[in-house]
Amino acid sequence: MPFLAANAPSLPAPALGWLAPFVLLLLAIAVLPLVAHHWWERNRNRALVAAATALPAIVWAILESPVGLAHAGQEYLSFCLMLGCLYVVSGGLVLEGDLPATTRVNVTFLAVGALLANLVGTTGAAMLLVRPLLRTNAKRKHVVHTVVFFIFIVCNTGGCLTPLADPPLYLGYLEGVPFTWTLRLFPYWLAMNGSLIAIYAVWDRRARRKEAPADLAFDAARRAPLRLLGKANLLGLAGVVALVTLRAPSPWLELGLAAIAVASFTTTSRALHAKNGFAWAPIVEVAILFAGIFATMVPALAILRARGPELGVSTPGEFFWATGLLSGALDNAPTYLMFLSVAQGMGLGEDVVGVSHAVLVAISLGAVFMGANTYVGNGPNFMVRAIAQSQGVRMPSFFGYMRYTAMVLVPLYVVLWAIAFRT
Repeated sequence: MPFLAANAPSLPAPALGWLAPFVLLLLAIAVLPLVAHHWWERNRNRALVAAATALPAIVWAILESPVGLAHAGQEYLSFCLMLGCLYVVSGGLVLEGDLPATTRVNVTFLAVGALLANLVGTTGAAMLLVRPLLRTNAKRKHVVHTVVFFIFIVCNTGGCLTPLADPPLYLGYLEGVPFTWTLRLFPYWLAMNGSLIAIYAVWDRRARRKEAPADLAFDAARRAPLRLLGKANLLGLAGVVALVTLRAPSPWLELGLAAIAVASFTTTSRALHAKNGFAWAPIVEVAILFAGIFATMVPALAILRARGPELGVSTPGEFFWATGLLSGALDNAPTYLMFLSVAQGMGLGEDVVGVSHAVLVAISLGAVFMGANTYVGNGPNFMVRAIAQSQGVRMPSFFGYMRYTAMVLVPLYVVLWAIAFRT
């Protein structure tokens, strides 16, 4: 999330051609798993692609604004430490037991995740629940849709009730949005997540009927009560929440996150990590790909900042779609800040932080909800995909995932827009 801080340095706007590195990297992430699957599986090859696309953007930033590039590097470090810390801490929490892989159990996972996301963030909730969910459904063959809806809900749409829930809302809090303001998003939270859970329940019942009777019988026979192991790591999660809530400044935030991660990893037994299937590969993959994304976004965001007023958005509905669609492509946190700045510059009301409540609601919902549109729209999306794949789930490709978005999310966005923002 380059240039997240309010005091981030501004960069000169490059020519539109400097969007090419970012577009090429997204195309590589989307296409290479399809045409060169085994080659792409190696993190070394991912690193080569990320470096090749990032190099032109880095050269541009060095020539135009070394300070801006340094700031982007700092934000990348904070981003990786936050995700890495939550990954390590949650990797030491083991929800032992075996629940039946029924629709009711899976719906409970999604509902709990939608609530928990507002207490420990979408990343924290996702890292805490994804492994138990995968373990519960390990005997089922048709589980891809469950992981996709988990990304929709727990990694994105569930997190819009507190500033702790999702990076865009935390940035709004730092910009002056009152801590409790996000509670007014509750009706939209309830409608979106209620709709998604209802759609999932119908989908999963149909998918469960396709399972082999022997697999379902085996699953039902292996029930065991849930038991949480590694409870000391709950203190680590509490520490992360405290650092964010108290607005720990850099470098104390980064040092605190690193200390929590080291303490968790060194004090958690190997047996617990083995039970959780803990491995470094998923977080390494995320770090590699987002290094390229952060670098190539530097000129892309500079273009959008300079030309934001030319986008022609002025109504809440237009801000909802513009913020949302770009959030799915550029990561939702910097997109939120960009459109908040655009709205403030246009003088669209003065209810809160210089914009009307309606516009701020539109920007907030667009950023949070439509961060689910692609794997790169929000940090935990890619991480959950990587963890699922590491445990044998054949997740859809970049474009395959977007087919789920088109079928499930886009109709809900249209209904939300028509009811809340069209007037």
